Amino acid sequence: MNDETRKKLEDTAREVRRGIVTALHSAKSGHPGGSLSAADIMTYLYFEEMNIDPKDPKKADRDRFVLSKGHVAPALYSVLAERGYFPKEDLVTLRHTGSYLQGHPDMKHIPGVDMSAGSLGQGISAAVGMALAGKLDGKDYKVFAMLGDGELEEGQVWEASMFAAAKKLDNLTVIVDNNNLQIDGTIEEVNSPYPIPEKFEAFGFEVICIDGHNFDEIEAAFAKAKQTSGKPVAIIAKTVKGKGISFMENQCGWHGKAPNDEEFEQAIKELEVTE
Repeated sequence: MNDETRKKLEDTAREVRRGIVTALHSAKSGHPGGSLSAADIMTYLYFEEMNIDPKDPKKADRDRFVLSKGHVAPALYSVLAERGYFPKEDLVTLRHTGSYLQGHPDMKHIPGVDMSAGSLGQGISAAVGMALAGKLDGKDYKVFAMLGDGELEEGQVWEASMFAAAKKLDNLTVIVDNNNLQIDGTIEEVNSPYPIPEKFEAFGFEVICIDGHNFDEIEAAFAKAKQTSGKPVAIIAKTVKGKGISFMENQCGWHGKAPNDEEFEQAIKELEVTE
């Protein structure tokens, strides 16, 4: 990746993070920690990787993205707004009565959302179904699904994974946002899904482990995923919960609460561009 592309992606991801905290501050509720940890990979997907068109959100040959950890909808909404699917000004209506930007993604009302999500474990099953449909229909679109590491505690994740490998769904890429924290503490303390890479390998996936905040590693991972044939791919992305905002980083208390006015001002200041 050249310096210009990397800088552009870093600046875009910073704007996405600003959108996330702005939306959550306005909503006075929501999930900042996992939204911020997922922001870099979502930015890369929507600005570099996926075959999409904001002017034609439902085009038949588009690549699909499923946010299986649907509670981090603020990250998806901010990326979609930044990409031009709907006005960025609408982010401040997050979770407000009558707003189309509710607490979890809604494919019926939000341009660019390919699957409604919220009940953990179910999104990957939908993504597997989309990938299978693509194979049966002879289409060449790709399906990407993002899961939380705590979400891997759901048994349905592994049923879907077993099926994906059995059907050789090499048009499916699963991304695990491995920030090591969930609502009640570390994932080891709650119900450890480790070792994550070895589990996906055992279920028949090609596994790629990366730093989920390093755009060069992100680019290389998706390039390798494209070249993989005959099996689905799992990208295990090591991330920092609350990435980009010092007082939120690696703090499970920021899993599901919004910043107050003072915290919002500090967060926005930390996300300003410094040259």
